Amino acid sequence: MLLSIESSCDETATAVVHNGTVLSSVVASQISLHAEYGGVVPELATREHLRNLLPVVRQALDQAGIRINDLQAIAATRGPGLPAALRAGWTSAQALSYALRIPIVGVHHHEAHLYSPWIQGTPPRFEPECLVPHVSLIVSGGHTLLVHVRALLDHVILGGTRDDAAGECFDKTAKLLGLPYPGGPVLDRLAEEGRPDRFHFPRPLLHEPNHDFSFSGLKTSVRVFLQKNPTLPDDPIGLRDICAAIRAAIIETLVGKLLAATRSLRLSCITASGGVTCNRGLRRLLTEVASKQGLSLQLSAPSLCTDNAAMIGVLGEQRLCHDGPTPLDAEAEPGWELDGTSCRQAPPKPI
Repeated sequence: MLLSIESSCDETATAVVHNGTVLSSVVASQISLHAEYGGVVPELATREHLRNLLPVVRQALDQAGIRINDLQAIAATRGPGLPAALRAGWTSAQALSYALRIPIVGVHHHEAHLYSPWIQGTPPRFEPECLVPHVSLIVSGGHTLLVHVRALLDHVILGGTRDDAAGECFDKTAKLLGLPYPGGPVLDRLAEEGRPDRFHFPRPLLHEPNHDFSFSGLKTSVRVFLQKNPTLPDDPIGLRDICAAIRAAIIETLVGKLLAATRSLRLSCITASGGVTCNRGLRRLLTEVASKQGLSLQLSAPSLCTDNAAMIGVLGEQRLCHDGPTPLDAEAEPGWELDGTSCRQAPPKPI
């Protein structure tokens, strides 16, 4: 039995995993707390992690039907993330590891997203033997990455965002439109009822011969458009059409770059994960394109797209078997890069 903890941003999450099966998964959300400020306030997020952590651990243990002494290992997000929030979960995991005398393993948050599309079924279960070489899109509020996964725990980054991430672009353009926080899901909902072809916004780097993304220019384009058409968002139809056009520009860029990378590597499988993968337009476009081009598609379940401890626990088991435990005195890594080698466990510090 492995207990996992996730606290990299504004969700306090715990889960119990056993041999790849998720026995429980609990998430304490802070959305209502940060809504007043229009974004995540790191100090408030950290305070809530400290307040919520023990209750959600107890809840995860109760849902799994086990006691704390039944645990055999602890996994926790070691990076990247908001420094203080990240350390709240990581140091708590270290304390549990020390008190229970069980191993601890630090997990890279993005690498956990990378394998979350392969957690399937009821109850959710990770089956490594089903994994095949593929190109994965990790797309969230803070990161947009294309990764070539050659085998389990063997991956290479193909490209990433040069500036704003896709989720950040969704949230910031939603804020420009006066939509409530968090703006991305609201924009997606309004876009469902709009015409994406009424207005046109750029698809940055879509046809460039690289695997990188850039969304700052798109955000600027929306700002300039609204300066020239200041009353348009006041019209319900106009607002929905703008949302649909913004969403189309972002998701067509994401899917186009994903397909280009897949073709260049001559692969037949694609996956997508991260919070923006909850976007209905993106999920629909990925499904349509995969069907038309004969590609196998794996999408993270919506409950595994946003920050959660289930994916941390599933990867934690794999990392623990592959690399062994993380040294108990290892520090959190707020700027930890997913570069194919940095996710290996650091060697023990000399005494």
